Amino acid sequence: MTRYLLATAAAIAFTSAPAWAADAPTAKSTTDTASTGGAAAAESPTPGSAQGAHPDTDQAIVVTGVRRTAGDVLGSVSILDEEKLTNEVRPSIGETLASQPGVTASSFGPTASRPILRGLSGERVRILVDGIGSLDLSASDPDHAVAINPLTAERIEVLRGPSALLFGSSAIGGVVNVIDTRIPRSVPTGPVKVDALASYGSAADERSGTASVDVPLGGHFVAHADGSYSKFDDLEIGGFVLSKPLREQAAASPDPEIRELADLKGKLPNTAGRIDDIAGGLAYVDGALNIGVSYNHHDAKYGVPIRFSLDPSIEPEVPTIDAHQDRVDARVNVPIGGFFNAFEFRGGASKYRHNEIEEDGEIGSRFFSNGQEMRADLVQSARGGWGGTTGVQFLHQDARIRGDEKYLPDSDNRQFGLFTLQSIVRGPIRFEAGARIEFSRLEADEDEVIAEIGEELEGEMEDVPEIGEEPISRSFTAVSLSAGANYEIAPGWRAGLSLAHSERAPSIDEMFSLGPHGGSQQFLIGNPDLSKERSNSIELSVHRTNGPLHVQGSVYYSRFGSFIYQAPTDEMEDRLPVYEYRQGKADYYGFELESDAKFGNAFGVDWGGELVTDAVRAKIRGFGDAPLIPPFRVLGALTGSRGQIDGRLEVEHAFGQHRTAPNETPTPGFTLVNASVDWHPFAANPELSLSLQANNLFDVDARRSTSVLKDFAPLAGRDIRLTARMKF
Repeated sequence: MTRYLLATAAAIAFTSAPAWAADAPTAKSTTDTASTGGAAAAESPTPGSAQGAHPDTDQAIVVTGVRRTAGDVLGSVSILDEEKLTNEVRPSIGETLASQPGVTASSFGPTASRPILRGLSGERVRILVDGIGSLDLSASDPDHAVAINPLTAERIEVLRGPSALLFGSSAIGGVVNVIDTRIPRSVPTGPVKVDALASYGSAADERSGTASVDVPLGGHFVAHADGSYSKFDDLEIGGFVLSKPLREQAAASPDPEIRELADLKGKLPNTAGRIDDIAGGLAYVDGALNIGVSYNHHDAKYGVPIRFSLDPSIEPEVPTIDAHQDRVDARVNVPIGGFFNAFEFRGGASKYRHNEIEEDGEIGSRFFSNGQEMRADLVQSARGGWGGTTGVQFLHQDARIRGDEKYLPDSDNRQFGLFTLQSIVRGPIRFEAGARIEFSRLEADEDEVIAEIGEELEGEMEDVPEIGEEPISRSFTAVSLSAGANYEIAPGWRAGLSLAHSERAPSIDEMFSLGPHGGSQQFLIGNPDLSKERSNSIELSVHRTNGPLHVQGSVYYSRFGSFIYQAPTDEMEDRLPVYEYRQGKADYYGFELESDAKFGNAFGVDWGGELVTDAVRAKIRGFGDAPLIPPFRVLGALTGSRGQIDGRLEVEHAFGQHRTAPNETPTPGFTLVNASVDWHPFAANPELSLSLQANNLFDVDARRSTSVLKDFAPLAGRDIRLTARMKF
């Protein structure tokens, strides 16, 4: 298959022809679009337009170097614009995106919830800010929150499939790209541009607010400032804290304190927190020319749900994480003309640190990371149906841990990538091919604490990595290729087929871990001899993006030749189960479907319906079912619109998950009922909106199979939310 992919990619991407029958769609001005990896903001309707209070975002442009509509992208794309974010935004990226097709969340409490795409998580999913990585440590431990506040997002894109590999070889699972406005892309027409949102959620007594201001300074300069703040108490839940099997074990304990755990209900202890951001930016905007910089300071302090022990000799941890990030970003978009239409550059540099605070207020561990990422793209002009983008990307990130939870040596990760994505339009057919080569070097310094642990375990356990006085370093060259086409099978309908070969270098954690991992309650042993993770995949997709019926669906299959996973060893160390990183063959396959339809008008109401359903299966050969895989899920909604009022009634059912990995417990199914009403008071200004939501109306006990805390931390119970958004 690899030889076939190489030949196909070369033929499509790098062979020229005299002419094509049809030209590619005209690209929008870079003034209106984000840089590579970003997206054009959905066009706002003009006051009094036919769209009125309900803007249509069906034709929103998705940008992966080549600008195109969502229906032209091979694979699946989910877009949350401002209107959707007003209702969906939560303190974490994972919970904000959890209802999107093919997406679930790690649900490690209200704050530290990271998105999981097609059953893949951690290092296999890239989380970006306008095309540049979050540059934090969220992928290394499930209790580390992503250092991106969803309140500051103008738009969030979720990209699954071959196009995701443009953002890094680690994006095998997909990409989450958060688009903000901190580097302005346009000059406000008035003296000031203001966007503000305030919300309240009853389940955690959550108070949130954000506001941004853009001011034209003259001479094509625009200044930006924004701030956001969220504060929330312990989360109210729809039942008991412990799952039913654990409650039964606790109730049978001879220890009275353990028996009391069986009665814990109503609130999830140690989940209160706060998040705040402050940022400023300055940009020069002259048509398609856009040059700007921004600075952001992010603070988050939050509790992590308690993993109660049923062993009276083990005192459960009650950790609090105090995280900070200072980040500088830059963007340069320069129109060129000729063969290349534009040069686009994005760069970011971050200083991240967080403390893990014990119940007595003492700092148990300190985590530090400095990171820089840059990418530069040359976007080709559309010529005879041929367009594309070619670029380079560089990432450097180090990590240091001090204190009790030092499971990693001081480490350094450098990546340099070259990539291209080319497309050809010939009548109803669009061909697309991409290629990426990435050079990685990972280095771990000799560390006294890790060395001591290694000496202690040596002789007691097998396969303990040898750590000497010299730094350990590994280099990898990862090559990823994709090729495919989509075809207009009927007016408004496109069907696509894509093939991809992906390679990913192991992460620092996978190679060099050796110590207690508090978030997952494991003692992890890395493997410095891991090879590259390789996969071959095929995906069939269908899109309909206009008319009264919209459909986006995909069926996919991925075969991993050297899948990296954690396997239990049946050993214990520091009163924690020992897991070690191994490699083996794995199969991931599934589907996702998203559809909405307009039913027509009855009783003065414009009725519509929505359907989201997805499922994924994953097996590791010689091991069994892969861990933390989401079950089959169906979400249906009935919508209604009359004048400036929108209503929605939604039912989501997640089936039980009984296909579990060794040492993983099954998860029962659940059904959530949600309802909302949105009011746009002024037809001439639809961007002023008031929303009332009721989530989990029947206060059910719901637990996600993708959470390592599913037996200790259910989802939120009944949550009444009030939201107001104003923009002028």
